[in-house]
Formats: sequence, C-alpha cells, structure tokens
Amino acid sequence: MKISLNWLSDYLPIQLSLNELSDLLTDIGLEVEGIEKVESVKGGLENLVIGEVLECEQPSNADRLKVCKVTIGKENYLQIVCGAPNVKKGQKVVVAPVGTTIYPLNSEPFTIGEAKIRGVKSFGMLCAEDEIGLGENHDGILVLRDDAPVGENAKEYFNVTTDTVIEIGLTPNRSDANSHLGTARDLAAALVIQYNQKEEVNWPDNADFSVQQTTHPIQVKVEAIDACPRYAGIVLSNLNIQPSPQWMQNRLKAVGVKPINNIVDITNYINHEYGQPLHAFDYDKIAEKQIIVKNLKEGSTFTTLDGEERKLSEEDLMICDAEGGMCIAGVYGGLNTGVSDNTTSIFLESAYFDPSTIRRTELRHNLRTDAAAKFEKGIDPTKQVEALKRASLLIQELAGGVISSDLVDIHAREIQAAQIDLNYERLNHLTGVEFKTEIVKKIVMLLDFKILDENELGLQLEAPLYRADVTREADVIEEILRIYGFNNLPLKGSTEFSFNYATNKEGNFRNKIADDLSGKGFQEIMTNSISRSSYYQQLNGINEEQFVRPINSLNSELDVMRPDLLMTGLETIAYNKNRNMPSCSFYEFGRVYANYKGKYHEANHLAIYLSGQKNKESWLAERQEFGFYDCKYFVESVLQKSGINNWKETTCDHEFFQEAVEYQKNKKSIVRFGIIHKRILSQFDIEDAVLFADFDFDYLLQLNGQSEQLFTPISKYPSIERDLALVLDSSVNYKQIKDLANQKGGEYLSDMNLFDVYESEEKLGKEKKSYAVSFTFENKEETLTNKEIDKQVKLLIKAFENKLGAEIRS
Repeated sequence: MKISLNWLSDYLPIQLSLNELSDLLTDIGLEVEGIEKVESVKGGLENLVIGEVLECEQPSNADRLKVCKVTIGKENYLQIVCGAPNVKKGQKVVVAPVGTTIYPLNSEPFTIGEAKIRGVKSFGMLCAEDEIGLGENHDGILVLRDDAPVGENAKEYFNVTTDTVIEIGLTPNRSDANSHLGTARDLAAALVIQYNQKEEVNWPDNADFSVQQTTHPIQVKVEAIDACPRYAGIVLSNLNIQPSPQWMQNRLKAVGVKPINNIVDITNYINHEYGQPLHAFDYDKIAEKQIIVKNLKEGSTFTTLDGEERKLSEEDLMICDAEGGMCIAGVYGGLNTGVSDNTTSIFLESAYFDPSTIRRTELRHNLRTDAAAKFEKGIDPTKQVEALKRASLLIQELAGGVISSDLVDIHAREIQAAQIDLNYERLNHLTGVEFKTEIVKKIVMLLDFKILDENELGLQLEAPLYRADVTREADVIEEILRIYGFNNLPLKGSTEFSFNYATNKEGNFRNKIADDLSGKGFQEIMTNSISRSSYYQQLNGINEEQFVRPINSLNSELDVMRPDLLMTGLETIAYNKNRNMPSCSFYEFGRVYANYKGKYHEANHLAIYLSGQKNKESWLAERQEFGFYDCKYFVESVLQKSGINNWKETTCDHEFFQEAVEYQKNKKSIVRFGIIHKRILSQFDIEDAVLFADFDFDYLLQLNGQSEQLFTPISKYPSIERDLALVLDSSVNYKQIKDLANQKGGEYLSDMNLFDVYESEEKLGKEKKSYAVSFTFENKEETLTNKEIDKQVKLLIKAFENKLGAEIRS
C-alpha cells in the first residue's frame, strides 16, 4: 500500500521527522518497506526557465531550422538553433540552458550540451511538452501565455509539487488501515500515547451535502442479503466529463493510479482516502431505472469491461438492472454501462459486500482489481454513506454535478460487533507490564472500542465494526501493545531458556533416507501442496469426489490440495528442463490429501523422480538415460535402508504409468514405481521419459526396524556359477523364473542374475524369447563339488521344463 505524505498531512499534522514517522508506523504494525520522493513532473523541471524569443531567422543552408535569440532574464541572451515548425519571434517558451538534464516522456533522460548545427553554435534547447514530461504533444515547442514571466523557474511556473510516498507492507488482517484516513486514525492514537500529542484526525467535512432535486429517480432492491449487507447510492446529473485538476492527478499518480477523467478519478480518490471502493454507472443506460443486487443462474453470460464474455456461477453477486447484469459486484464493471465521455448523469454506488463472496468470484474469474482486493479483506461497514457524500461534493466541485435523487441506503443485514472481555491481570501477565487502568482505557477508546462495562478486574468491550480481525482477548492485548509501543516494553535483566533433548523418530528416519539419496546424487525438492484439478481430467481412474478443495485458493487454477506428489514434481522437472537442465534426479517428502465420503485424510509420502541422462558426457563411456532398472535400484536401496526385506512384488496397473511394479508387505502397498505415461508428460511438454516412485512414507516408517538386520560374514569357501539359456513363451516373465528357482534351487542357491534377453522368430520360433540366467551356489560350511552343483542344476532344469515349458539352449 502506498501512502502520500502530502495527502496524509491533510488529515493529521505530522510533526515527526521522516525517520521517526517510519519507525512509528512500523512499531504499530504498518511496516514501512520503502520511502520514495516523487515529483508531479519527473525531474521536477529543474534548471528549466521561462524565456522569450527576441529574434527568429532562417539560415540559408537549412530550410527547417531557425536561429533564435532568446532572453531568459536580466540581459541573459542565448543563441539557440531550433527545428520546431511553430517557433516565432515574440513567443514565451520553456528553455533548457546548457547543463540542464531533461526527462522526455517516452525515452531516457539526457543532458543538454553546447552544439554546432549546420555550422551555427547552439547554447540550449527550446522544449516541446513531451520533451520535459508535461504532456504527449510533439508537434512543436511549448508556447506559453503572453503573461508568462521571463526568467522564472519553470518549476514554479507549472507549480511542480514534490511528495514523499511511503510503501507499507500491509498484512491481510489490517484492512482498517488500507487508506489514508485509516492510516491517519491508527497513527493518531500512537502519537497521543507515545508522543503526548493531542492531534485528532481531521475527517472530511460533508456537512454541505444536500439533495438538490429529485428529477432522476432510482429504485434499488437487494435480493442477496447475505452477500450484500449494505447498499447505498445516489444519482448526479448535469455532469461535465473532463480531466481532473492537477492537484488530484498529482495525488493519484503519487500512489500509482493513472488519472482518466474527473468522475473515475474521484471514485479512485475516495477509494484511497476512505478505503471505500465506489462504482459509477451511466444513469441513461440503466433499464427502467432499477438497480437489483442478486445472483444470476449458473452458466449465465456477462461481458465485462475488458470485452471478454464470462460464464457466471450462481454464487457470483451481480448488480443488475431490469434487463440483466451491469456489473460483477465489487470486482469488475460491465462493458455497456460504464462512464464515457458522453455521460451526463451517473448512479454512484457505495456498498459493503461479503468478503468471502468477493474472494471466490475474483479467483473464479481471475480478475484482480483494487476494489476487489479491498472488499475481500473486509472494509468498514459504517462508512458507505459518508464516502458517498464526500464523492458527491467533489463531483459537484469538479464536474459541475447536481444531486438529482434521494440518497438510497439499504441495510439488508445487520453486522454484529464483537464483544470481548479484557482481564487486567491477564493483560499484565502476558505483556510483562503493570499497566495502569487509565492508560488501558485511553488506548482502547483511541482505537474506537466501546466500553460496555468495567470493574476492578477488567473491561467489557465492543470492537469497532471496521476491525473484523479483533474477536478475542488476545487480539485486544495486541492492539494495546501496538499503540503503547513494543519498543517501550521493559527488558528483564536476564534471559532464561532450556534445551529440549527429545528425539524424533520420524525426523531421524527421514534424515537417514534423505542422506542416503543425497549421497547417491539426488537433490531434495519441496513443491506446492496446492495443485490443479485440470491435470487429472484426462485420467479415467481418478475420482474427483475425493479431491480436497481449498475454500480460499491463491489462484483460480490452483483449486485442489494435491492428491499425489507426481504432478507438482513434473512441474519442477519441466521448469528445470526449460532452463537447460535436462537431467533431473529429485526426491521429495510431502503430504497428499484425500476426501473419503466427507472425511479428510492426510498421508505422508516419499517420491523419487528420474529423467534424462544418468551420466555426464565422456570419451570413456556413452551417455545413458535413466531407465526402469535404475529406478528399481534406488527403490530397493530405500527399502534396504529402512530395514525392510521379503517384500512381495506385483504388477501395477495405474493411470499414471505405462509400465509399473508395486512392492507389498503384509498385503499392503509400500511403493509403486515405473515409467510415467506419455499422455501425462504431454501436459507439461516433457519429451524425455520420467521414472517415478511413490512410497507410502507412513507405512515405511511403521515397518522401519521391524525386521532384524543381521550381519552375514563373507564365506571362507568359494562360490560356483552356472549359466542357463531358457527358451520360453513370450508371456513368461523373469519374476516367474526367479520365484520357481527359489523354490527348487535348494539350500545352496545364493543368488541369480538375468544377464541377457534374446528374441528371434527365425531362430527361436514365433512368440518365443530366450532368458540367459546366471545361478550362484555357495556352501558356507565347506567347498561344493561339481557333483553337488550338477544335481541342483538338473533339478532346476526339470522344474523349468515342467512348470514353465522351457527348452534349454545348448
């Protein structure tokens, strides 16, 4: 939020230095993030002077140039070569002498130097209005009135003002200070308590407001009373739409608002003065002169001011006339009912809208406006009429308007003020200060709290309606501390603290897994817990009823709490690949969310992501991409680090994967992993394959340490390997071979490894493939003989032939 110091001073005399003011604002919760000096004209027209053209001659060697003799006062004459077509003798002009820096409207500033043009020396410049930031005209030099005083500084002639703009980082709960008057009100209380000043806020005087005539009647009806507790409005006619006066333009520019015309500028002025957004409708375009505040049917269409047709929700609050919608209430105006240069009468609206209604509409349509930003945080529900009167008086003053209807003020629903009990003993205990009763009462009254009752124990208070965030005793205590001054709290002579040596089983286990993965070259990521439901629209197996949808999301597209870690991880992979980091190996610990028949469920998961090249380019080896078995290795490494063994491997049929495996323990899934389907990757424009593993971390933590991990010493006796080439039907997979070998291989089979897969219809037959498998045999008590090994191999061959229909290739 930007606060103009000149503007603020209209309501509250500021006797502090800028540094003192900055410290005080920060101390009362309005943290100052920056201070900037601004000028109504960039550069402040510094060193520019008013001059008069005494002579103007055209040189023989230049058709478009004029050599001018210009006086800038006190017999100070300059010879200036000028190319403007309108320069003439006797004109009063703006002169930039040598050494002056000028600030053109649409280009970088530059300094005027002595020049030689077509052989003629030039000692300055006659300025066009766009060259010094006064306007956009560049047809010729700026010609002033005949009475312009020669020699006067242009800064004084054009009444250039200098202001100080304070940037305040306003927190969402402090909507009460989201205006110049709101800031002045808060600041005045602190000045009284901390600086013993007796200043009060000088609120605008609206006593001159009166209805002048009722020639433009208007009927107002509020149907959506929950979404619009209060609605006020008035009609003004005989308007003259024109630019605002310079003082108003300067103030709006200082706080970052572009001036448009007097009517629109006044509504913006009131918005930044009172914190009350206003909206002006062209009265002549209101059908049957009716204003109806209501909701339209789901799917109704409405064309907003930007020309875009939008489909409305039945929750969107609309300002309508007898024929249909005119404005999305509190958010955005309509295309056909706004103020134009031809407008002569307006209906001026001042309302209080329900914050949550405005917030949902704003996010639903992705319409961020200054008015919506105020309404969604909650404005003062008592200032609608005062703001309307103030705007009406300004319109009368600056646009020649006439108040032409009765002032409408509909209280559709009363807003209840919070009643809070404040206990003195608890206040003193929490703050460490022995507050006097008088100072407590003084602070709360300065902050507009009503004292409903009091006794020796404390106060019963009613919070002001504009402080919707103050609902508890702790909130009142914080308010007292703000105004009293946190820096004024006494410090104890010593500080005591203790260490907590408690161990955290989950944290230790998480760190162990993280250390292992980081040591293998992974990087840990942390992604947004809010995701997009649109990612799941193409997936048939996803039940949208299980989505957890936030009530107030930051963005209309971020509309669900993530049901898994995949989609946000793919966003990170795409982000890195788009920034020339094609190889990604990430892991993430995070929560996923689900809604099971109205009951919300949160679960901790661990995800592993692999994509791109697994080794750097080298003359020693070709570059290889991450593949399924790389993912399998890292998954099993995590399980081994967790002390988990004897898991069951099953195939996994899930929408995410085009090829996947699941590991289970006690018939419950520990992890599923595999290659992500291309149709999912296409949503993120990822062309490389992505491997993804999704661990149920809660179950992983539960299983951790349940299986006893024993050290097995290296055998003294040699192991023996035998290789078999098995020709099998293509439907048989390696897992079937491995399971059968473990059953029939005997006690000496210690390991097996698939080292080749071969397919050839010509040599093996149709729908056949050959698996080359290495079997390792070992006896830890003595050396195995060939006879013992041959016996075991024969049993394996027999089992493969009988159970799997294998042929042994010689």
